[in-house]
Amino acid sequence: MSGRAVLRGMTLALLATLMPLAGAQERVADYVAHVPLTLSGEGPWYRLELPMALHLAARYADLRDLRVFNAEGEAQAYALTLGSARQAETHNDTAVKWFPLRGPLNAEQTPSVRVQRSPSGTLVEVVSEGGEAAGEQVLRGWLLDTSAIDAPLHKLVLDWSADSEGFQRFSIEASDDLQQWRAWEDGQIARLSFADERIDQREVSLPGQSARYLRLLWSSPKQAPQLLSARVLSATSDFVPAALSWSADLQPSSAKAGQYTWELPLALPLQRIQVELAQANTLAPVSVSGRLDGKVQWQPMARGLLYRLPQDGKEVLHNELELYGSPVQHIRVQVDERGGGLGSATPTIRVGIRATHVVFLARGTPPYVLAIGNPAGKDASLPLSTLIPGYNDKRMVSLGVASATAVPLVEAAQANAEQAARFDWKRLGLWAVLLTGVGLLLLMALSVLRAKPAAP
Repeated sequence: MSGRAVLRGMTLALLATLMPLAGAQERVADYVAHVPLTLSGEGPWYRLELPMALHLAARYADLRDLRVFNAEGEAQAYALTLGSARQAETHNDTAVKWFPLRGPLNAEQTPSVRVQRSPSGTLVEVVSEGGEAAGEQVLRGWLLDTSAIDAPLHKLVLDWSADSEGFQRFSIEASDDLQQWRAWEDGQIARLSFADERIDQREVSLPGQSARYLRLLWSSPKQAPQLLSARVLSATSDFVPAALSWSADLQPSSAKAGQYTWELPLALPLQRIQVELAQANTLAPVSVSGRLDGKVQWQPMARGLLYRLPQDGKEVLHNELELYGSPVQHIRVQVDERGGGLGSATPTIRVGIRATHVVFLARGTPPYVLAIGNPAGKDASLPLSTLIPGYNDKRMVSLGVASATAVPLVEAAQANAEQAARFDWKRLGLWAVLLTGVGLLLLMALSVLRAKPAAP
């Protein structure tokens, strides 16, 4: 056999040895923490709010070592998204009191009334006065008491007597004191009948402003119908901060009078910290510092006053400080002992980070397992718009929900990290053996090529 043939055979043998390793797919066994998932709602996309314990079980803060597997061991397509602050609207439907406004049918001026209000501003009585005799007055409109509604007014819903049909148009004015009135847009309601069918238009849009009283004066026709009910739809907009994932209680790694330190399994961008105040009547000025590892200096993160004190017959607790997303692995809390300290018991802390959602496309057979903690993990997440074509923010709430049925404790996560490190050494040894074999094969091939052919 020629030298080239021998070299070709060795090369094929080498490729046959390396291809299974190079082409091996990820397995659940490559990850140190495995959490079964329970699915609910409509798929095929599901979202999971990642518990803090799983963040602490990861080898990387950016969660590149996270995967979701099906029962066949196939990795699922997934995306990661951080929770964000949002504006939330609360809608209320409130029935309001109404009072008649009477005046001459042909007069253009606003009906003159005398009102009686309670100390809170609620209308008790509205009486028409002046002008024509009461018998010559007609119903010109209605005064609505919206003083019980503190939110902006967005819609008015009226119901009126059945004998008043056709289109009805009226002006809308708003006031907070029944003296000064500001004009809002005109309103129109309608009731139309044809054969056995009836169409009602009972809603009128309002400009989304607050007002304690509304005045409705009919312009077409001039006489107002008898009201049966009046409701006002209001809405409030509240700022909702980004949701946080909180850790379990963490024990300090070292403690001495007035100074306590903690070490996390990995550096995380912390948003908040809660310090346990075990005893009542505790007052503790504290400062919080952090660092990425034990070789750098402590950096100040927060300073504030924590307390657990009685007030107005109740206990008031303030044990939380904001950290503004600083990435740290080591945390130090220093207590000004002039306030009496934190007591004899060693305090624990809880830390919070912005909640992370894992969104995955369920394929194959359940059950599905979330795996985390692969020291050789590489990012495989997709953009959310790629994972869900046509995605928008409103669609997130309609996705199916996945929940972790068992979450490892921090201690277990730390043990898993040590196990992962040992596993990494085993893989390194395997690669060393394979590379040694490759070197030997190359040396043999070179010796064959250099060997001179024997003399005939």
